[in-house]
Amino acid sequence: MPDKCSCCEKSTMRSDEERKKLIHRLNRIEGQIRGIRGMVEKNAYCPDILIQSAAVNSAVNSFNKELIASHIRGCVLRDIHEGKDEVIDELVATLQKLMK
Repeated sequence: MPDKCSCCEKSTMRSDEERKKLIHRLNRIEGQIRGIRGMVEKNAYCPDILIQSAAVNSAVNSFNKELIASHIRGCVLRDIHEGKDEVIDELVATLQKLMK
């Protein structure tokens, strides 16, 4: 039996509204990526592709900001209230990965 990855050991309960909002953002990002692939397939001018790529990076960063804020307000706050201070180290490690 395969070992569980660390990202699969925990889960987060989200409201339907929050889940829909996150999925909507991801769908838009996915569409942007498909658009870039189409540009490459059509041999679009490099700077035009790079501008679209920068827009995707910005969209992913916005997604990450929204998700980390939700995580802090929900999971982190709950764990701290429950005395699970190790969540702070986990948060710091996550933020360090995001800032690379």
